[in-house]
Amino acid sequence: MGMFGRYVYDGARWHSLDDWDSGAQPAVWLTLDIFDSDIASVRYHPNGPGVGVAYLGHTPRAYFGDDEASEPTDVPREAAGLAAWWAATQGDGDAATKAAELAGFLAADDGSHNSDDVFVENDVFVENKAARFLKALGVPLPADLEG
Repeated sequence: MGMFGRYVYDGARWHSLDDWDSGAQPAVWLTLDIFDSDIASVRYHPNGPGVGVAYLGHTPRAYFGDDEASEPTDVPREAAGLAAWWAATQGDGDAATKAAELAGFLAADDGSHNSDDVFVENDVFVENKAARFLKALGVPLPADLEG
């Protein structure tokens, strides 16, 4: 059985999404929802030019072979949205360069895998990709992903 984990980052630290008071939503946040070590959804706010949802590993549409499993994914658009989120939280930086970096982590609906780096044998689980993705965003890791 793979890893399951749901987390929310409030701009300072991670919390369990299951225990999170959604009424206390900060202006800037990021969620990470890992499903069975195969799919990780990343939701973020503010979303900038993106819709606020991106996937690591596989998109639900590709994983389940069902177009109704999730909305269509636009990797360049979500990479730009995440780069805008990154720029807003970091205070400065080249969002276009960051978007190109982040796009390599994101999953596409056609089932193509991301090319963020060279395949590493022990890097087949989405939680490993999520840890590298969060480091690229400059945020700390949830405790379950440390180590």
